[in-house]
Amino acid sequence: MSTHRELREQLGVYALGHGTPAERAALCAHLDGCADCRAELAALAPLRDRLALADPDRLDDVPAPPAGLGDRVLAGIAAEQTAGRAAVVPLRRRRWVAAAAAAGIAAAGFGVGWLVRPVPEPPPLEPVAVQVAVPQVEASADVVPHTWGMEVQLHGAGFTPGEVYRAQVTEDDGRVVPAGEFLGTGEAEMVCNLNSSVLREDAASFAVLDSSGAVVLTSSL
Repeated sequence: MSTHRELREQLGVYALGHGTPAERAALCAHLDGCADCRAELAALAPLRDRLALADPDRLDDVPAPPAGLGDRVLAGIAAEQTAGRAAVVPLRRRRWVAAAAAAGIAAAGFGVGWLVRPVPEPPPLEPVAVQVAVPQVEASADVVPHTWGMEVQLHGAGFTPGEVYRAQVTEDDGRVVPAGEFLGTGEAEMVCNLNSSVLREDAASFAVLDSSGAVVLTSSL
């Protein structure tokens, strides 16, 4: 499994056409028998194509704001001040105008620079069945696989307000790994992102326990 993880971490290098011949041959052989890695490599392809459009010589350039933006901002401030002589404008509003102008200049520069950077696709959600052991609790869950482990997005209500609940993931070999804690919110619906270092293909189940250690809900993976 350690070999699988090491090879999976090289998918980005492989997608960009880098790596030594020996490394690429080993990863190519691994891809023939691993559907998960083939799917992840396919998801990296759009990012590879976008990176090819980026100009490395311009990544460190500081984008300039649109021509005339500074003059328009100053003219707007001057007009606001002139109007304030006829109808007193609260000081708080003038400060807000100046702050908004500065934010606009910064946002313009940031937006131009951001356009040259690739935007990753959102991770896939895998709905999983949840078995609830406490009558007043309602819950559903989705699993998100990552290269660093697994994320469980838990939606629920009915957890005792203020009580600390503990989540855990059980691996195929029986090892139990913590996946975070959360506070109950009563009848209010909550959404928790619980993270574990266990890879999705190694996970057998996850569970949520109350402060006494009693199982509140489980899900077989």
